[in-house]
Amino acid sequence: MTRRDIIPPSPSKADYAKDAARDGGELAASDSPFSLFAEWLAAARDKEPNDPNAMALATADDAGLPDVRMVLLKDADERGFVFYTNLESAKGNQLAANHKAALCFHWKSLRRQVRVRGLVEPVSAKEADAYFASRARDSRIGAWASAQSRPLESRHALEKSVAKYAARFGLGEIPRPDFWSGYRILPLRIEFWRDRPFRLHDRLVYERADLDSPFALSRLYP
Repeated sequence: MTRRDIIPPSPSKADYAKDAARDGGELAASDSPFSLFAEWLAAARDKEPNDPNAMALATADDAGLPDVRMVLLKDADERGFVFYTNLESAKGNQLAANHKAALCFHWKSLRRQVRVRGLVEPVSAKEADAYFASRARDSRIGAWASAQSRPLESRHALEKSVAKYAARFGLGEIPRPDFWSGYRILPLRIEFWRDRPFRLHDRLVYERADLDSPFALSRLYP
């Protein structure tokens, strides 16, 4: 069975010609991959209509079988890239078994992509508490109510769980559950990709052997 009729065709020469002047010149490097990422994320925030901080998170279980899903970046600095989740979810269990992960940011409106590979560590309790407290009240209740990634008998069962925790906390403070926290991806490799006409894309790579080493810069063929 094929669905070729709904897959967009490859760009024509005329299509490429329209884009030839966009982002002209060689992709400029930065002394720090984190500075360049911050520039690109700021540009995405101005251009992307939805969730410019969305990223694909790839993990693997203890058998090595990979998994991927979209999550939201919640912090980024020279330590790494942070997201939050239920620690008992599929991703939480996989990260407990394999402390390595990869990320991919794809900003379609900018025709840019950033790929990250590295090690994973939990954020501090202080960081997790601060972020949890910043969330909307209903989202905090939802964190308590959802047994993320586990079988759900019906939507009604989820709504009952939400009502249960809403009644439990009333108008009082909602503490962060012990099973809910964040992870930081500590990058060993960060690749910046920029679309160019005729598939002659720009690829700029920052890579280091370990977390204590400086990043080395290189360019790759498209």
